[in-house]
Amino acid sequence: MSLPADPPELARWRADTPGSERVIHLNNAGAALQPAAVRDAVLRHLELEQEIGGYEAADAQVDALRDAYQAVGRLIGASERNVAMQQNSTVAFAQAFAAFDLRRGDLILTSRADYASNQIMYLALARRVGVEVVRAPDAPEGGIDPQAVRELIRRRRPTLLALSWIPTNSGLVQPAEPIGEICREADIPYILDACQAVGQMPVDVGRLHCDYLAAATRKFMRGPRGVGFLYVSDRALEAGAYPLTVDMHGADWTDPETFALKPDARRFEQWEISHALVLGAGAAAGYALEVGIGKARERSWGLAASVRERLAEMDGIRVLDRGRSLCAIATAELGGRNAEQVKLALRARGINTSSPLREDAVIDMDEKRAASAIRISPHYYNTADEIDRALAALAEVLEAIPPTRRA
Repeated sequence: MSLPADPPELARWRADTPGSERVIHLNNAGAALQPAAVRDAVLRHLELEQEIGGYEAADAQVDALRDAYQAVGRLIGASERNVAMQQNSTVAFAQAFAAFDLRRGDLILTSRADYASNQIMYLALARRVGVEVVRAPDAPEGGIDPQAVRELIRRRRPTLLALSWIPTNSGLVQPAEPIGEICREADIPYILDACQAVGQMPVDVGRLHCDYLAAATRKFMRGPRGVGFLYVSDRALEAGAYPLTVDMHGADWTDPETFALKPDARRFEQWEISHALVLGAGAAAGYALEVGIGKARERSWGLAASVRERLAEMDGIRVLDRGRSLCAIATAELGGRNAEQVKLALRARGINTSSPLREDAVIDMDEKRAASAIRISPHYYNTADEIDRALAALAEVLEAIPPTRRA
């Protein structure tokens, strides 16, 4: 498979991305290079805080902050009122869980490929309050099996279903929309972790039928670190959902023994948040919409597909991605070599990748007999030449690093 041709917009995208002149950045599933518009939005607000004060700067930027919420909402097909800004995706996901009064005997239905932090969260709830965690089986081609989910819902009636759309350690795209349809039909609350999805593929909460959707902005969305968001559906808001630790930002203390919730998703926020990062998130969402999510998906997925094909041709390398749909993440086991050592050797050459470990995805990595993997995640602003140079460097690094064990 040949690399997709570089589009005419590429020069502008790269001009907007100063870091692309210094590094070959293929770690967009970790934290993408930010466009200048994101940096400028953050720095302008920090300078304003320095000049007039933090509270005063927030008041002065109330319209710009509203615009940021609206831009994030447009990116996922939602209204501003359904968006709550959070510290990161994991905090957003936890806030969604905190809306449920889980008790002993309640059942959390999830997948075998869910993100490590989410899996730990489920297990912590099992240890602390006695919930049961059930992982639906995978389909033969990989990813959660919708038919198995339908049957488990019929037999076990879970309290909620939680799913990571794209896991951290592979290019698998789980069938989030079919799962959402099943949950809607069965009236089961649905929490979706879209951290790896937003920015690299179309996201429409209406088609997903999710009650909550969590994401960070630092990944394919190309926003700053330290900020994420939570989508809260109208259904959840109208049902009176709120997190366990709602504070004075999410509710008003109306009488000594009562409080009144804010009418929108802000009830899931905390009072203190970086307004500079919120503005950066809005700028990232606006930039993604300007590029076009369909265009971003076509290019980034095409680059990753070519990477997978070429990795498979390298001696001793085993591509780990499997599933009916594969995204802009390519992963491979390196013939028993320590992937972190390889990642650092590539970084020394100005090439950024990532190296998920077994602990990041215990079930999936054990099934694939992999202790670690190299993760290459291109985005639309990467060039065909960068892919060529990165893979050539990888081959050289692998020659220099002996295996530490048999693959």
